[in-house]
Amino acid sequence: MSHQVTELIHHAYVPPEGFVAPQPGVFKASTVIFPTVAAMRSREWKDKSAYTYGLHGTPTSYQLEERLCTLEGALQCLLVPSGLAALSLVALSLLKSGDEVLLPDNSYGPNKALVEGELMHWGITHQYYDPMDPQDLEAQICSRTKLVWLEAAGSVTLEFPDLLALVRICKARKVLTALDNTWGAGLAFKPFDLLPNESPALGVDLSAHALTKYPSGGGDVLMGSVTTRDAGLHLRLKLTHMRLGLGVGMNDVEAILRSLPSMALRYRAHDESTRVLALWADSQPEFVQVLHPALPGSPGHAHWKDLCVHTFGGAACLFSVILDERFSRDQTDAFCDALKLFKLGYSWAGPISLVVPYELQSMRTVWPAHIEKGTLVRFSVGLEAVQDLQLDLEHALRVLR
Repeated sequence: MSHQVTELIHHAYVPPEGFVAPQPGVFKASTVIFPTVAAMRSREWKDKSAYTYGLHGTPTSYQLEERLCTLEGALQCLLVPSGLAALSLVALSLLKSGDEVLLPDNSYGPNKALVEGELMHWGITHQYYDPMDPQDLEAQICSRTKLVWLEAAGSVTLEFPDLLALVRICKARKVLTALDNTWGAGLAFKPFDLLPNESPALGVDLSAHALTKYPSGGGDVLMGSVTTRDAGLHLRLKLTHMRLGLGVGMNDVEAILRSLPSMALRYRAHDESTRVLALWADSQPEFVQVLHPALPGSPGHAHWKDLCVHTFGGAACLFSVILDERFSRDQTDAFCDALKLFKLGYSWAGPISLVVPYELQSMRTVWPAHIEKGTLVRFSVGLEAVQDLQLDLEHALRVLR
């Protein structure tokens, strides 16, 4: 090569092999170089045996996918740009015009928006079932039902359903199940082995996970995943994933790989502080109900205890309170505004504690019988000292008193 610029681009140096460090290397690419035309024609990306194009994966993304399989007890994994993208990928891959999908009435709001918006426009119908009543789910399954979404615990109100009963109903009716496993995160329970000693294993067909939450842990990465043990389902998802051109940035993948080793420690720390605050909140007269699966009086507590006893009994970082209905919306807002350590913001499982007031009546088809009347406020407990967080709540309550 005669020109310096060309030599810089086509430099001959190759680093020696054998470099090993605590963190995996970051491989970023759109183009992947092939040694020969034969190799270009023969390489297969669907089984991860080789690399063809950056959108289909690099050594970095393959590492994260395999570690997430270990975390959730799955065999295959796909990465997508957000938790909502994971929910969307499942729907777009498995549903077609004329099909119906069932969702719990306490579903994650954007999943409801997806079925009420895009899916309805494409001729895919939906129904909402009472997650605390397995018979309601069974009654709503019909010949058009092709997918049932599950959540444990439920979004915002944190009821814990009888997940075992719901999965058994769907298995008996030969309907696919997809679990939003962001709350459990592969730590509170195992989605593909709900009963560890049962054979064959009782579990969901698919697990969708917002890696934005616990796997990231920093409040600075958007990513999602879909895992499964079913090779056929995985291939369907992977082909849809390819056709939609879904990709993630390798620097974001690196950030999650760096955070995964501390994930269980963070989950436990969040969990311990949240239980202290939820128990304290349960004694405050302004709160007529405290929603947290580990509290004996919380809806579905017995189901949570039955399922999560096989692990360390995790219950994540969220709890919600119902403020007495005598308090107005303005008073509720003033209570939230008075908090200093709890910042106003969506998401959870990061280092900073968060708070959001919700209009529950606009989020449910009916007001749940197991939820007291009033205004709901959800807290996400961060990694601050629990004593400081309790003082923050006590100070804010003075606004109501």
